[in-house]
Amino acid sequence: MEYEVSDHEVIASQQVFDGHVVKVFLDDVRLPDGRTVRWESVKHPGAVGMVPLREDGRVLMVRQYRHAVRDVLLEIPAGKLDQGEEPIECARRELAEEVGMKAAETVLLSEFYNSPGYSNERFFIYVCTGLSEAPGAPDPDEFLDVVTLQLEDGLAMIADGRIRDAKSIIGLTLARAFRRGETGPFSGSGA
Repeated sequence: MEYEVSDHEVIASQQVFDGHVVKVFLDDVRLPDGRTVRWESVKHPGAVGMVPLREDGRVLMVRQYRHAVRDVLLEIPAGKLDQGEEPIECARRELAEEVGMKAAETVLLSEFYNSPGYSNERFFIYVCTGLSEAPGAPDPDEFLDVVTLQLEDGLAMIADGRIRDAKSIIGLTLARAFRRGETGPFSGSGA
């Protein structure tokens, strides 16, 4: 039996937290079988990640402290969408802010939901090529180091557990496919 969105009725919704990045809701939902359950949901404006890829196969990444996991992670540059901002514009802004670069070409590789079990965060991954320097600085609450490494070394770091961030795993894997000329549903999107 297939279920549709309309088979799930939101009976009540209460916002219990309104933060800078997320809003948290408690929702009472009637399931297709008539039971009522309470689900927590996190509303997020969406985000982008970029794989800045040089002609020689090197990528620019950032190493930064992530408080939620109490660790320093190696990641692709990324950032939250501002209200009304298009994902590709966010990618261009964040590329300058986080690694001081602009791209001649910005191509959408994929979009996905980060963790749909509790959040509506929609994530867009771009590969950025034709890199040149651009003015920019990280947000005031960010402290990060820019790291340059070969794309293949990044993939080896995924395999051995040194890169554990989902967007980075997805981005680097798709960037390798892009570099090899393999195409996917988003190939050719961007400017």
